[in-house]
Amino acid sequence: MDQLARRLGVPDAVVIGLGSMLGAGVFVVFAPAAAAAGGSGLLLALALAGFVAFCNATSSARLAARYPESGGTYVYGRERLGGFAGFLAGWSFVTGKTASCAAMALTIGAYLWPAHARVVAVAAVLLLTAVNLRGIGKTAGATRALVAVTLAVLALVVVVGGLTGAADPARIGDLAGTPPRGVLTAAGLLFFAFAGYARIATLGEEVREPERTIPRAVPLALGVVLAVYLVLALVTLSVLGPARLARSAAPLADVVSAAGQPGLAWVVRAGAVVAVTSVLLALIAGVGRTTLAMARRRDLPAALAAVHPRHRVPHRAELAVAAVVITVVCLGGLRGAIGFSSCTVLVYYAVTNAAALTLEPEPGRRLPVRALAVLGLAGCVLLAVSLPPGSVLAGFGVLAAGALAYLLRRRLARPAG
Repeated sequence: MDQLARRLGVPDAVVIGLGSMLGAGVFVVFAPAAAAAGGSGLLLALALAGFVAFCNATSSARLAARYPESGGTYVYGRERLGGFAGFLAGWSFVTGKTASCAAMALTIGAYLWPAHARVVAVAAVLLLTAVNLRGIGKTAGATRALVAVTLAVLALVVVVGGLTGAADPARIGDLAGTPPRGVLTAAGLLFFAFAGYARIATLGEEVREPERTIPRAVPLALGVVLAVYLVLALVTLSVLGPARLARSAAPLADVVSAAGQPGLAWVVRAGAVVAVTSVLLALIAGVGRTTLAMARRRDLPAALAAVHPRHRVPHRAELAVAAVVITVVCLGGLRGAIGFSSCTVLVYYAVTNAAALTLEPEPGRRLPVRALAVLGLAGCVLLAVSLPPGSVLAGFGVLAAGALAYLLRRRLARPAG
């Protein structure tokens, strides 16, 4: 069987995790989350989403160290819970993250050239697929540059918004009157911004010393992103307030404008394009690897299991993913894609935690890993059903259709008699 090359150490794995997460939350999800939860409710939802992500990250890291191959929870579910659980996880990831790819591509278009957002989105998908096809080393290098630019732009927003006198902590408000359902809905949407840490696990076949690298890289990347998101949420809310934030199409650009620096808005918009490009680059790579894993086990067409003889990447899988993403870009919308993706990816992580509960105890571990897996499983289910009803219906409908197709295929493949 063709194998991928192990080229990623801890720094590269952390960078890919950062590139997968930074950008989606601050440039896309903060506004609808603020509309659902309000000011202080947004901060509480962010903390809740971060905690559920931490539980999931702990389970993902344990499983990835045990099964260091491409596919993430698709592999873990098959190995620990059986074929159907693995298929459900893989189908959840591929469908949900394909929607995420489309959402990120549309965001690039909306920021870069709003009048022709879909054309720009298609061009972005084609360009970044070409980068990924050159090999995972090229992906890590490109992501490192994109993350550096993104962090610089976010630091600019914090300095301008927080230190020029425009910030007023009173605008954040308090929790009085914040509906619990709104906090849960916002947390489910914000989870979309944290889910990128799993890209480290889905690239497990390309990580050096996975039993050491993955457990270190996942919490490091997640911790950095949570800290960045909390600081930006505080600055954004204190400058704009929850009502204006909820209406904003470009919250961080509005922050610098409200702080008396409208000339810097173009810098922030350019930073948004860079940040979301980083997310999309890593997303395409991750979905391609899970598609490869499913094709190897015939849960997707076997032709997608090919690995390029020179660049050692799943080139057919990535080309197929790009084709589907372009189709969604041409036909779908941004906010619907985010809700759908959040729902299906939360199901994916529910399977992750269920699989982690079957692992043997690990003497010497300080974290209560089984308790975290239980809390992660419960949190994923709760946040998934708390999303907007349309997202829940679409997400579970697609998952049910995939499950039915899987069961029918198994029945037809069963020997007669």
